[in-house]
Amino acid sequence: MSLQEHPTVQKLAKKRELAAPGTPRLTLEALKQLALDCGADDAGAIRISRPEVAAQRADILKVFPGTRVLLSILCRMNREAVRTPVRSIANAEFHETYDTVNAVARDIVKALAEKGVRALNAVAAFPMEAQDFPGKTWPVGHKPMAEAAGLGRMGIHRSVIHPRFGSFVLLDTVLIDAEIDAESGPIEYNPCLSCKLCVAACPVGALSPLGEFNFAACYTHNYREFLGGFKSWVEELADSKSAADYRNRVSDGETVSMWQSLSFKPGYKAAYCLAVCPAGEDVIGPYLDDRVAYRREVLTPLQEKAETVYVLKGSDAEAYAARFPNKVVKRVRRTIEPQSLRAFLMGLRLGFQWRNAKDVTQVFHFRFKGRENLDATVAIDKGKLHIAEGLEGKAGLEISVDGDAWLRFIGRRQGLFQTMLKGRLRLKGDRNLMKTFRRCFAG
Repeated sequence: MSLQEHPTVQKLAKKRELAAPGTPRLTLEALKQLALDCGADDAGAIRISRPEVAAQRADILKVFPGTRVLLSILCRMNREAVRTPVRSIANAEFHETYDTVNAVARDIVKALAEKGVRALNAVAAFPMEAQDFPGKTWPVGHKPMAEAAGLGRMGIHRSVIHPRFGSFVLLDTVLIDAEIDAESGPIEYNPCLSCKLCVAACPVGALSPLGEFNFAACYTHNYREFLGGFKSWVEELADSKSAADYRNRVSDGETVSMWQSLSFKPGYKAAYCLAVCPAGEDVIGPYLDDRVAYRREVLTPLQEKAETVYVLKGSDAEAYAARFPNKVVKRVRRTIEPQSLRAFLMGLRLGFQWRNAKDVTQVFHFRFKGRENLDATVAIDKGKLHIAEGLEGKAGLEISVDGDAWLRFIGRRQGLFQTMLKGRLRLKGDRNLMKTFRRCFAG
């Protein structure tokens, strides 16, 4: 029997005779209705050619080369579960909603497949491409897609706020190989109220009223039992000389909490910025009725919660967290170790400590040699950071260094003095500025 005579091949040929030729076409309204029928609480779709997709387009096409349309969907969380100071309940709500939104996306993919349309669920959160850590581990960044598709706008807390459901939503994106007759567009206003309750709720000061975001502070505390936080715990375990030494480093509660995360999905340590957010038509009522009562009932219990807060030594978060008398501030290791010089420069943006840098005005030049030849400028101006490839302005300190040696130093595998002794690092200018530089970046 030849391949063309095989029953499977012949059945496919008959299906194709009945199908319309060319790329499948869908209407925007039908696609959105399909998402709602599958259980999404809202949905919008955009073409991959949209400018908002540009930064992710290449990565998206690696995930699914046939992508022509991105369907952004969301599912609601139960608000009171997210607001409770009992974070085990809040974490259950997060994880159950993530399971729901992934199930919805899978049902959409199956329904499209029945129509002869190829599609792929890009996955709401975990699992991710963890082997790429500390680089980009997520296949698709859902927030920009949701904004472009009209599902909301990002607030001060860096999460998408839906105009009706507020911050109590989780997102996903379905990649589709089809054409659509029209696209969704962004909403015309930002639902964020600029009330700053998210700023007040964060135990590590990761948010500022002016919109700055301290990634390192949020990552170190809220994601303590994810990714790098788990790596930090493993290193503490490995470095312990005995069981007694381990117990001096890690409390019984922390050990059991890590076990729970390994057994029942990792737990967020805070996410208070979402919990206190009053934005959204379905959410705002109690806040408008009595703002004092809202703060007392929603914000204050989180601020007064007794808990351990994880920070990096000398960071903005360490100083900020001390203002909460019921919280125990604990220093932990920095766990993000860049694997390339450009990753190092990106890490500077993520680890910048704007509070520590508020009195610093200085320019630093880096001249990297070796496998990666790269010149870079790091300029700090009273809490503002500018990083550029190439040398700009007059530097107070110029650092000439072998790139690999610098990465070993940053990764704490080689000391600064040792690097200098080997002739792989030279400093030109005020050497005391090295201390200033390190003070402005976490860890």
